[in-house]
Amino acid sequence: MRIITGDFKGRRLEMPENYNIRPTTEKVKEAVFSIIAGNLEDAVCVDLFAGTGNLGLEALSRGAKKCYFGDNSRESLALIKRNIAMCRAEDRSLVMPGDFEKVLARLGEKDEKIDIFFLDPPYREGLYDKCFELIREYDLLAEEGIIIAEHNVKDVLCEGICGFQLIKERTYGTVAITIYG
Repeated sequence: MRIITGDFKGRRLEMPENYNIRPTTEKVKEAVFSIIAGNLEDAVCVDLFAGTGNLGLEALSRGAKKCYFGDNSRESLALIKRNIAMCRAEDRSLVMPGDFEKVLARLGEKDEKIDIFFLDPPYREGLYDKCFELIREYDLLAEEGIIIAEHNVKDVLCEGICGFQLIKERTYGTVAITIYG
C-alpha cells in the first residue's frame, strides 16, 4: 500500500501483520480520490475506523489541511502513528483513540466543521446508521461537506440517512463507495 500522489507520493505505508485490519485497496482509493479531487484543498478530514491511516494520509498528501484519525484498536493506533511519522505529517494529524462513538463525541466538543468523513467500519456490523446519526447529532459536517462510506456491495445503503442525501455511488468488485452530502 502506497500513497498515490501529492506531497507524500510513492511512500509505502506500513501494513498490518494480520488481517484484522482491512485497508482500502489502491484501486478503490484511487477511484475515491479522483471523485473528490475538488473537495480536498484545505479540507478538514476525519478518517474514522482508520486502520492504517491510508485514506487520511492520502487526503493530506493531496492538500487537506488537517486529518483526525480515529480507531479503537491498539495495533491500528500504533500503525497509524508510524505511518503519519513516515509521511512527516504530524503537524496536520491528530490520532484519536477510542471507538467511533467516543471519537465523534470528542469531535463534537471542538468548534470545527468537518469537510470530509471517510467511513470504513467493519463490514456487516451495522455501524453506518449510528455513525450518520452521531455526525448529525453533533452537527459535525460542514455545509458543503461529504461523507464517504465504503461498504460491501451486498450491503445497500439508503438514498438518505439521517437527513444526508446520496450524491454518488460506485462499485469496484465486491466494494461499494457511497457518497453523501
